[in-house]
Amino acid sequence: MSKFGETGPGVPPTLCLRGVELWQSWLSPAEQQAMLAEIRAVAARAPLFVPVTPSGKTMSVRMTAAGRFGWVTDKAGYRYEPHHPDGMDWPPIPPSVLAAWEALSGSARAPECCLVNYYPPGARMGMHQDRDEADFGEPVLSISLGDEALFRIGNATRGGKTESVWLRSGDVLRMAGDARLLFHGIDRVKDGSSALLRDAGRINLTLRVVT
Repeated sequence: MSKFGETGPGVPPTLCLRGVELWQSWLSPAEQQAMLAEIRAVAARAPLFVPVTPSGKTMSVRMTAAGRFGWVTDKAGYRYEPHHPDGMDWPPIPPSVLAAWEALSGSARAPECCLVNYYPPGARMGMHQDRDEADFGEPVLSISLGDEALFRIGNATRGGKTESVWLRSGDVLRMAGDARLLFHGIDRVKDGSSALLRDAGRINLTLRVVT
């Protein structure tokens, strides 16, 4: 159980947009390096793959996952699966990532999936909702590592006015409550804005309760 119970994290966010809470520079540079090493170990056991949408479009990000489930997309649809597309089990969620969930999620449950998205130069993520989980009362926690990304927050339905904020390496974002099903996406990544990764790029970790 989270030490902060079910009502929310115990540390106030530094910014809140439309109910989306952001803790800027939550992870120190040393903590970012340690988390990156753990994520590289995940990718060594469950290699990054190129996701394909049900319509057959190749996404610009590459992904893998850790935990009980991983999120996959292919011509069969969007869904969670207990195995990597190559057949192996997903590795456990790294301790440093679990610590961020314990500190900031406000959930009494443990995350069942840590989705790892790698944004190479030029990658983006279109506006979407996270709707493949069984309980929308559970939060989604997002951790940014590497290059800065312009995060756009929309509404509970498509269209309408949006707001944007730059996510920087070490930032942690939480979508919960009324903000849980807001449309959101990454418009662009500022290549070379962080020295954390050997090459330009961004890693985004999103933690979810699936069942």
